[in-house]
Amino acid sequence: MKESTVSLSGPACPSLHEGGFFTLRILVALVLCAVACSILEGTVMGFFRSSAPSDLASRTLTFTERVSNQRAVEEVYWRHRVWPKERPDSKPTLDAVMSQAQLKKKVTDYERNSQALEDYWRRPITADQLQAEMDRMAQHTKQPEVLHELFEALGNDPFVIAECLARPVLAERLLTNSYAYDQRIHGELKRRAAADLQAHNSIEQMKHLSGKYSEIEFVKSDSSQEVTNHDVEHAVKLNTREWDQNVHKLAATFNGSSAAKDDETVPVGKLSSVQEDENRYYATAVVNKTKDRLKIATIEWSKEPLESWLATVEDQAPATMAAATAKYTLPNISDGATCTDDTWTVTNDLPVSGPGHTAVWTGSEMIVWGAAMTL
Repeated sequence: MKESTVSLSGPACPSLHEGGFFTLRILVALVLCAVACSILEGTVMGFFRSSAPSDLASRTLTFTERVSNQRAVEEVYWRHRVWPKERPDSKPTLDAVMSQAQLKKKVTDYERNSQALEDYWRRPITADQLQAEMDRMAQHTKQPEVLHELFEALGNDPFVIAECLARPVLAERLLTNSYAYDQRIHGELKRRAAADLQAHNSIEQMKHLSGKYSEIEFVKSDSSQEVTNHDVEHAVKLNTREWDQNVHKLAATFNGSSAAKDDETVPVGKLSSVQEDENRYYATAVVNKTKDRLKIATIEWSKEPLESWLATVEDQAPATMAAATAKYTLPNISDGATCTDDTWTVTNDLPVSGPGHTAVWTGSEMIVWGAAMTL
């Protein structure tokens, strides 16, 4: 085979072997240059990336920062708290009525609630939920001027508002709802109540069950006259609408249908099956009934309060709680109906039952009724 030769022109032209060595040196130089450029580019790009904050960068708040923000929130609330006019002393400062330990407990509580949702129900609070809660507050607030002050107290920073204003409210609501009907927690109590009722299923035996027994009498009356009833400890006067609502509810308890229209379907002397609400299991029985009176007996088994359950399962709250990562937006606050501080209109002929009170917001007024109220 004929050997090929390479002819290179120019002075001091290297031989074929010298050219190979020269080419190798060039390749090495090029490689080193590429590596150096790559390192330099990475350093420069890294510098620009670190100097420009990302919208999705994870932020955290230390426990101390959360306590400081909690105090700012409480300061706004306290500023709008009405001080009784009959008090001779002036309204004290927030520090005089709320200690640092109480502020820390408020933060610990909502951190604990958030952690319980994640650990026990596998429902960590998400950024979308926090944004939705901020939006709900802004849209449905009854005191927009107070919400404006709360936002300002938290620096109008949507991240801080999400974590220190929306999270406490949302965590408590979600946890309460999750806990109330969880059979893993309350199932044993329900089984005990059902077994009790099965063994003692007559109205005469209700007082001997393990639950708490009580009686109440409803009186139908649309007049403003006081109800005369010295035979029962509790008597609740109801107008026709309220009477019908209670009768329908009783009928549904015994008949399993809310379609019942009158008290003819409400049996006397029959014990209902186990019923449930957020706080208890219970059974009811109509002791006696006339066209305008209903005497009802109730046996109830109280569920373990959420706070005591949490005390048995909670861990030490972390010093820094992980915050949901998102680009939050500060919502516009609605100028909806407001509730004016310290304005009351006394209304007669409302139902009274027990030592507590009930309230409802109509959109322009707060209606409060109850027995022995102290507001």
